[in-house]
Amino acid sequence: MRNHTLDARTTIVDLQFRGFDLAIGTGVLESSDGIALVDPGPTTCLGALKAGLAEAGFELSDVRAILLSHIHLDHATASGTIVREVPEARVYVHPIGAIHMIRPERLLASAGRIYGDQMETLWGEFLPVPADSVTEVDEGDTVRLGDRTLRVAYTPGHAKHHVAYFEEDTGTAWVGDDAGIRIPPGGVIPVTPPPDVDVEAWNGTMARVMEWSPDRIVPTHFGAVDDPAAHFAELREELANWAEQVRASLAGEDPANPDTGADAARAREFAAWVEEDLRARMPAEPVDTYINAFGARDSWWGLVRYWRKRA
Repeated sequence: MRNHTLDARTTIVDLQFRGFDLAIGTGVLESSDGIALVDPGPTTCLGALKAGLAEAGFELSDVRAILLSHIHLDHATASGTIVREVPEARVYVHPIGAIHMIRPERLLASAGRIYGDQMETLWGEFLPVPADSVTEVDEGDTVRLGDRTLRVAYTPGHAKHHVAYFEEDTGTAWVGDDAGIRIPPGGVIPVTPPPDVDVEAWNGTMARVMEWSPDRIVPTHFGAVDDPAAHFAELREELANWAEQVRASLAGEDPANPDTGADAARAREFAAWVEEDLRARMPAEPVDTYINAFGARDSWWGLVRYWRKRA
């Protein structure tokens, strides 16, 4: 079974990214007007998504809405392929991200510098979404999905094009990467890839989500969290620890002339530090999943960019 039930009309499909359970989850919201997907994931996982929909009694043709928390490839890549198969589906995305869903060339070029020849293996094809299939959403907006209604908040920090969605009737906030990574039964792990990480903005985002007083939050990685306040408190602490570790790795560096030649080694050292820390305080299985499905090197690059921009 790949599905995790939240309530009678809400399911999370485990996309089994890179063969791992509990790495990426797509929300499936049943409404009187078909279904909505929250973060459909990579195109490489589209087969797993279709199988999960079938397990829940649906087909891809039932999709009428795709709610993107943000446009990073592990969340959004499959959107264009789904819209090609189901032209009725609309893609909801923040205005900063919308242009990259319509014309993804710059996004793919940037990602290609990180993932190189692994782009196709990890994410699959990123088809453009037709402009007339895109609806931009921002702070204070409302998304109506048949008989279900979700409110939207602008939630930067992880990415400047990040939004969260809150369904008051169920008390559920779909928060993408605003809540970091939490692979059960492990604890909270920050996720800080380049180029938009902003620690102060992220702390503000956590406060913004809590203004909704949600009964649960649902990070894309992975599943429902029934104590949002404790989760965010842990994330704040770990985010501060990671940021300080990266800042310390730059000790003695001239901000006007950064020593970028040492960066690759610093990123490796940071990843080793993260793994050692996680293994000291979490069960082995979620740490193994995190290290093999994601890893921490990208997070060093995001935080070093954050510190150098501040300098």
